[in-house]
Amino acid sequence: MEIHIPDLFDLQKITDSGQCFRAALLPNGAHRFITGKQVLYIQKTAPETYWVSCDPDTWMHIWRPYFDLDRNYRDIGNAIPAKDTFLAQAAQVGAGIRILRQDPWETLVTFIVSQRKSIPAIRAVVELLSQRYGSEIRTPEETLYTFPTALQLKDVCLEDYLACKAGYRASYLCDAVNQVLSGTLDLTGIAALPDSELIAALERVRGVGIKVASCVALFAYGRTACAPVDTWIQKIIRQAYHGQDPFARYGSAAGIMQQYFFYYAQTHKLETA
Repeated sequence: MEIHIPDLFDLQKITDSGQCFRAALLPNGAHRFITGKQVLYIQKTAPETYWVSCDPDTWMHIWRPYFDLDRNYRDIGNAIPAKDTFLAQAAQVGAGIRILRQDPWETLVTFIVSQRKSIPAIRAVVELLSQRYGSEIRTPEETLYTFPTALQLKDVCLEDYLACKAGYRASYLCDAVNQVLSGTLDLTGIAALPDSELIAALERVRGVGIKVASCVALFAYGRTACAPVDTWIQKIIRQAYHGQDPFARYGSAAGIMQQYFFYYAQTHKLETA
């Protein structure tokens, strides 16, 4: 099926943006995205034109929201004041990145795993968990695996997570599974909470601090006023903003600006020391 996307949309930048860990560029030039039991192959065929492997209903109800296509990112970028020279430059470099609307459980687990790990290392852990504990998905092109649900991880022990190279985060994963299965953490119910309460609920999981909770709020619940701050962002704030938080002035677009910062730092190899 062919679709038209007139707004800023760059598949490779989205794949490299550090917000999702299963997206991939395939040898044939298509990109692959997985959410839940859904697999999407998507390839640019002309300016603003893309081939997608799904039917119109699945595109409208699953993938269009996933790519946040009802939000105009061009307008958001154009609203950045010229005097904010660093962000204006970062937004140009990151043009085409979009905030993905991912599954809350997968996002929680993958960002727990992400602590003090490189993106390739995170991807490796996520794939091991999926292959060992997820469900098989067969497409005409390949056999893949869903990210395992909390129920599928019910009997996974600390040693099993260690075997998947989760390291010290293994105990955090055990706690996340237990909280979700017991109902202590209701990932559906907390979607109705305001940002601060949503983050507080997520922080009750062992090993989840403000940065991981903000990532889950942004990348799973679409809370674009949340701007996660890690060592990359701290470096930018120190160097370009004299230690002053630049995000508050951007309100509900703060999380989008954070992605531009993060992508710029990654692509320009900014030192974090």
